[in-house]
Amino acid sequence: MTSNNFMRLEFAAKSINEGFARTAIAAFAAQLDPTLEDIVELKTAVSEAVTNAIIHGYEGRGGVVTLTAEMIDNNTGISITVEDSGCGIEDIEQSRRPLYTSKPDEGRAGMGFAVMETFMDTLTVTSAKNEGTKVCMTKKFKTE
Repeated sequence: MTSNNFMRLEFAAKSINEGFARTAIAAFAAQLDPTLEDIVELKTAVSEAVTNAIIHGYEGRGGVVTLTAEMIDNNTGISITVEDSGCGIEDIEQSRRPLYTSKPDEGRAGMGFAVMETFMDTLTVTSAKNEGTKVCMTKKFKTE
């Protein structure tokens, strides 16, 4: 177990819970006194990761999404992981390309990973077919 402050949430892979995940990460990160811009960026990145898990990982069939977060770098940053046990991503490199979507008929823009990369300092995606996907992100907050 880590000595850093952390949280772990599990929730049903339902679109309605995306807002819950956004609020939870904002409340947890608020302890670090981030800027409003930092909070908006965290919420947006988590929203994209959770939405990907629900829409692409479970393809709307339901399951469990796990959101974990931990304070890092002497409480000047945060590490966030969003995991699902869904169908997995066959080609991670392709899925990370801006405008690529596996669901164009559903009006998906294909910008989820691009948004996460823009707002976070690091982004790592691991996935295995029929085993799920794990999205790990970090963000360091600016200090005065």
